Amino acid sequence: MVDKMIWAPWRAKFVLGKKEKGCVFCKRFKMKDSSKNLVLYRGNKCFVILNKFPYNSGHTLIVPNRHVGQIENLAVEEANEFFELTRITVRLIKKCLKPNSLNLGMNLGRSSGAGVPAHLHMHIVPRWIGDTNFMPVIGKTDVISIPLGPIYKFLKKEFAKI
Repeated sequence: MVDKMIWAPWRAKFVLGKKEKGCVFCKRFKMKDSSKNLVLYRGNKCFVILNKFPYNSGHTLIVPNRHVGQIENLAVEEANEFFELTRITVRLIKKCLKPNSLNLGMNLGRSSGAGVPAHLHMHIVPRWIGDTNFMPVIGKTDVISIPLGPIYKFLKKEFAKI
């Protein structure tokens, strides 16, 4: 079967735009929270941020504040908060977006698919029945149904309650 193309102009900024130098997570950590930098919550050791180029609506990341690339190099306090924020984020995504299920995962190193291999992060990707249909499977195209702005507002409101 021949792969087909779909016009996705919203991806042009990512594909053609100037790539950031340095660690994207360290830069976002230093910025003020806003819908521009997509930081949803800051803990003592880790923060929660929406993925700017999501695999699915609500794709969220848990990131240590400290620039660390290997899970075994997390301090106990960092590891505890990392997992606790993962649990909290799953709960809030379920409440706000009502997915049928979620994918959680980490790519540890460039060869495993990590886009930012030097700064550890956990992916939380909401999934709905039917979202793995012909578009991503046969058409090799992701379909993002809800823009980042509304997702940010929904989740930011819920994180403000914790």
